[in-house]
Order: sequence, then C-alpha cells, then structure tokens
Amino acid sequence: MSQSPFARSTPSSHGGRRSRIETGSPFPLGATWDGRGVNFALFSANATKVELCLFDLLGEKEVERIELPEYTSEVFHGYLPEARPGQVYGYRVHGPYEPDVGHRFNPNKLLLDPYAKQHLGEVKWDPALFGYTIGSADGDLSYDERDSAAFVPKARVVDEAFTWGDERRPKIPWERTIFYETHVKGFTQRHPSVTDADRGKFAGLMNPDVIAYIRSLGVTSVEFLPVHSFVDDSYLVEKGLRNYWGYNTLGFFAPDPRYLASPFVNEFKEMVSTFHHAGIEVILDVVYNHTAEGNENGPTLSFKGIDNASYYRLMPDNPRYYINDTGTGNTVNTSHPRVMQMVTDSLRYWAGEMRVDGFRFDLATILAREPNGFSEESSFLHACQQDPLLSQVKLIAEPWDCGPGGYQVGRFPPGWAEWNDGYRDTIRSFWRGDEGKVAAVVSKISASADLFDKRGRKPWASVNFLTAHDGFTLHDLVCYNDKHNEANGEDNRDGHSHNLSNNYGVEGLSDDPDLNELRFRQLRNFFATLMFSRGTPMILAGDEFARTQNGNNNAYAQDNEIGWIDWDVTAEGVGLAEFVKKLIMIRQSLPMLRRGRFLHGTYDEELGVKDVAWLATSGEEMSAAEWSDAGTRCFGVLLDGRAQSEGIRRPGNDATMLMILNAHHDVVNFVLPEAPGGRRWRCVIDTNLPDREELAPFAFGTEYMVTGRSFLVFLLEPAVGDASTETARRSFVHVSETFLQASIDKVHFVSAAPDAPDEE
Repeated sequence: MSQSPFARSTPSSHGGRRSRIETGSPFPLGATWDGRGVNFALFSANATKVELCLFDLLGEKEVERIELPEYTSEVFHGYLPEARPGQVYGYRVHGPYEPDVGHRFNPNKLLLDPYAKQHLGEVKWDPALFGYTIGSADGDLSYDERDSAAFVPKARVVDEAFTWGDERRPKIPWERTIFYETHVKGFTQRHPSVTDADRGKFAGLMNPDVIAYIRSLGVTSVEFLPVHSFVDDSYLVEKGLRNYWGYNTLGFFAPDPRYLASPFVNEFKEMVSTFHHAGIEVILDVVYNHTAEGNENGPTLSFKGIDNASYYRLMPDNPRYYINDTGTGNTVNTSHPRVMQMVTDSLRYWAGEMRVDGFRFDLATILAREPNGFSEESSFLHACQQDPLLSQVKLIAEPWDCGPGGYQVGRFPPGWAEWNDGYRDTIRSFWRGDEGKVAAVVSKISASADLFDKRGRKPWASVNFLTAHDGFTLHDLVCYNDKHNEANGEDNRDGHSHNLSNNYGVEGLSDDPDLNELRFRQLRNFFATLMFSRGTPMILAGDEFARTQNGNNNAYAQDNEIGWIDWDVTAEGVGLAEFVKKLIMIRQSLPMLRRGRFLHGTYDEELGVKDVAWLATSGEEMSAAEWSDAGTRCFGVLLDGRAQSEGIRRPGNDATMLMILNAHHDVVNFVLPEAPGGRRWRCVIDTNLPDREELAPFAFGTEYMVTGRSFLVFLLEPAVGDASTETARRSFVHVSETFLQASIDKVHFVSAAPDAPDEE
C-alpha cells in the first residue's frame, strides 16, 4: 500500500475544518519536534490506514483526526508544521479484525504511540478498552465498537532540550560497583526531609538529605524498580490495590506520570544529574519481555491494536493465542526486526538522552530466546554487544523465566552481569544451619567460578544478593519461618514458600533481648558474607537498617506502609547501618576483593602459593573427610596476598586475609594459621563484636573463640621494612584508618518521618 507522496489536506471528522499535513519522514519513529513542527511516524506491517488524533491540552477532548498521508517501509508517517511540544495525541489504526490469524485491529480503540516520550493520564478500567465485546458468546472473536478514548492515557509531544551543565557520568568500574535496589516512591514516601509535593517522585530523590544518606552508606549505583509508564492491573484495582512495583509496562520511552511532580519529563533528567553530581550511578530495572495488554482476553491499549502479529509471539498453530513465557499473558516478539529496533531504540534513549548508567533486564532469558530456544548468539544479545553506546553501560540480566529452558544463569555472554540466585539460596541455607553446605558456600563466595569463569568473563559478572524486591527483607528472613501475604488478597497463596528463613523460635517480632541479639548478629553475618565475597554485591534498600514488611514476601501490590520504607529507624537499625558502612569501606580498601581473577584453590608452582586455601578449625587445610562431613559448619578462607596478582606471572603483594565462617549454634575454637616471620593476625571484623574500633592483634596458634553463628575477618600484619609488601602495608593502613573514619563519619540519618499522607 502507498499513498500520495505530495503534501495534502485531509478532512477532519471533528469540527469540519481542514488540517494541513505534509508527508514527513518514516524516521525517526514516534513524534519528533524539530523546532518548526512535529513529525509523526508509526510502524505497522499489517495495518491499512492510520489516523492521528489530536486532543486538547488536558487530553479530554479529541479536536481533530488526520489520516497519516504516507507509508514507507511499513511505517505510516506525516508532518504537522503547526504542531508544538505539549500537543496531546493518540492513534486509531485500521486493518483486519481477524484474531484467528493474529490480527486485532479496531479503530474504535485509541492507541498509545509505542515511542511516546510522555504519557498523560492513566488507564481507567472500562469495557470499552477491549477490542472484543466482554460477555459476548463469541468471546475475543467478537468486535466492540465503543470508543475507548475517555479511558486510556494519551501521548504528549515533548521538547527534549535540557542543559546538563558540568554533569559527568560517574563511570564506576565494575570491580568497585555496589548496587542498591530501591523504589522511587517507596524510598521517599515517608522520608522526613521530603516535602509532601515531592514524596514518591523523582523530585523527592533529589532532596539533599536523600542524596546524603545514599552517599554516606557507600553504595555506588542505585538500581530503581521500573520507572517506565505502567498499568495497574484491573484485578488489583478491584481489590483496592495497585501495581506498586511497576512490572506491567505500557510505554518503553515514557517515565510513569505518577513519579513526576511537575508536568515535564525533564524532571527525570534533573534527578539523574543530581545523582551524577554526587558520584552515584543510576540503573533502571526494565521490562521488555511483556506488556500490560495481557493475552487474547486483555485490553487493546497500544501494540495489540497497532500490529498484534508483529509485536507479540503468537502460537504458530493457532495465532489467536499468545505464547506466555512470562507468566503474564503475552511475550514481546524480539525476533521481529522492528520490535527489536523498538527495544534497542528505547535503551539508547534512556542511556543517551536520559544518561542512565545501566539496565537490569527483567526475565532477560526471554529477550535472548529465538523461536528455537535461548541462544547466547541471539539477535538481542548481538545488538547490545555491538552497539557503541549500549556496550559501554552496565547490562545486568535476570537470567531466568518460566518458558522452556528458562533457567540460564551463567549463560549470558561477556560484557553481561547476571543475578546469581544460587548465591542467595546457598548463603541463606548455610547461615540457617543446614547441613552439607560448605562446598557450595566456598564456590559462591568465590564468584561462582563454575558458572562464570569462561570466555574471559570476570568475577563481577556474578551479582551476589541475599534479598531483592521480590521476597523477604533481610530482617524478615531472620524473623519469619512462613510468608504472611494476607494483605495481598489471595489468601496467602501468592509468593514463594521456599524462603530458607529461620525465626529462631518466635514467629515475627519479639521483645526477647537475647533473641534480638542473635537475629541482628545473623544480619551482620549476611552483610559481612556479601561484602567479602568476590563478585558484585547488591543490597536491598532498607535492609541495612533492618526494614520489615511484616513477613510479606510478595509486596508487589502494597503501595502503602508495607511497601514503603519507614525512616523511623531504631537504635539497633542505626547500628546495623553503621556496621554495613564499615563493611563497604573495608571492601573498597582491599584490592584482593576486587581482583579480576577467579579463585580455584590450585597451587601455583611458579609463585609457590595457593590463591585460596580452605581451612579446618585446626588451622590446617580441610581434609577430604572434613569436606564430606555434612556436619561441618565452621571453616576458614585464607587468601594469600602473594597470589593476588592481576593476570601477571609474578607474586602479588596484596594484604593476606583470613575469613572464618561459623554457622554452628555454639562457640568453636579456631586455631589461627601460621603467620610468616612471626607476624600477627589483626581482627578486622567479628560480627559478635560489631562496635570494635581497633585491629586487635593475635599471634600464630591462638585459639580464637568464634562465637556461634558469627563471621570474622583477620588481616596479616605487613612485614616491616619489606618493600615488596608495600601494597599490603598500604591496604593494612587503609583498613586501620577505615575503623577510625567509620566511627567519625556516621550514616546520614535524619529524624523520624511524620505520618505519610493518604494515598490518592
């Protein structure tokens, strides 16, 4: 199909006046302001006609309907010289309504531009949103003629001009990266320093006290749950709930309006600039695997009505139905070149125009799945790898989905990092006291070399985490044996039941001081293990001061006090945060924890040392019998600084470090191993003594009483007058100074927040 290449006027069906429209250009897709007018371009391989619908500034009244005059390379396009930023618009797309062959065109449904940079309004659930008639005996094969314009968000043309000034990307090296996962609204909704107008918004994140807190903690990169425009599911709205987390995307280029305190999307850029000036990276959790339109029974809001057969993976033998590898009803068809273009254009927009520093891909296996299954050589992974912009930002995969062959941890290519759920489960199980976990633990704290040590990948490829938005908070992990999701309205059936948690005898909160001391020691054990493992650590915001969700491990719909962070932090919580800050400072002070080499415990004949040795409580290397003993719950990890060189065949001179992990419930006497030259071991961390402010010395052969359920770190004193150990000496001095500095520079807490305002 092709229309006239000449500029023409098209009669308006609203008001009778005629509107001048030029042919414009098929590139770029979306609505693009060039300083004189706006070019509109929309891809559809199967439509027969596209009408551009213009609305008043509030998006309430359709004032003009104009047919796009040209069709080039499967793109409908036109240019309006009189259009300006702020123009509100949508599309009506004509074509066959033949669900049996995958087509669901219905021009009665107003559709969002997939490339819209700003959305106005929200979905208001009504039968008119559906392309078929709800209640019809023909189901989704029926055809609904009601106009949906009053119930859908509209697109708004934006002016992307923004003055970045002296802003610079922090460009934190992977080896120094520490992720901090949080939620835009949840982090600021109850913060005492954030004004009512800015609570829950990007503007709230720019508050100086918010920035100061994140900086003081020492994390490098804030990872936000989805900020792309998303929809509250109808079944949640009916129950008075919201899709709080945001994993229900409708627009891949537009920030969600609920996070904007002003009518301008540049608020997001201001937030990024503020974080960058503070030296903090911004990472976005992105959901390109599915959309908010659901399956054949879902609404027609955008992609389904523009070109259903192109945008979604449909059943090959019956394209009326959708492939559902996501568990949400539909799966985005990244095998289609135009759909792949949309995804990569979106990524480039956020990385380039919005200057974010990286992406965490929800259910990333789907993006790398071709029709014949997951492939390390998929078109999506190739597109990211070769792109000059995307290949330079942080790319993090959630490497699983519920489709065939969905679990792919360790299978993503070089340049990618991956969430390592095996790390989470193994460390949780060990500290819970489960038997036979030592061998698995030593693998996980060594960056899971069995999974990631290939193709030149580095230890940072393993994103180590113990908690994330999905599941228990760290506090609840030591307070609840069972999930308590009653507030979700599903009779506690939702959420994972395999939490590997332990309440230590009391379900929920307790006033027992001994029990609370044990629980907080376990929290310190978790954090110490995380920070002294090789790989990239990720912290869930609020865990550092023992935030609770009252046992809810699936707070996706809890846009309330359950899901929000409570900044009325207890003294014990503040103490935990100070301890976490100290751990982060020590981690950043020790080069050996950031070295780009995996640990295998092999003896290097040339260097004359092992990179790592696993010690029994006797201070000697563990025997085969001790490795196979399921009852072993206490062991040591000796990292010899001489073996920590960075890929060169000569001895290193990092500090030598000893870690002791005791998951046994009682005290274990551990013999400190031999220290060359009569040097002593200095205790850096003992989770039973979190307030220690000096490096206490211990001689070789000392039997250290390791408290039940505790984690310890020792550093070897550097040799006096030995120039070859200068790096070790500097590390030792740096750690010593860290103790003093951590006791002076406290985490930036502010006074307790007042009651949060009622949710609108």
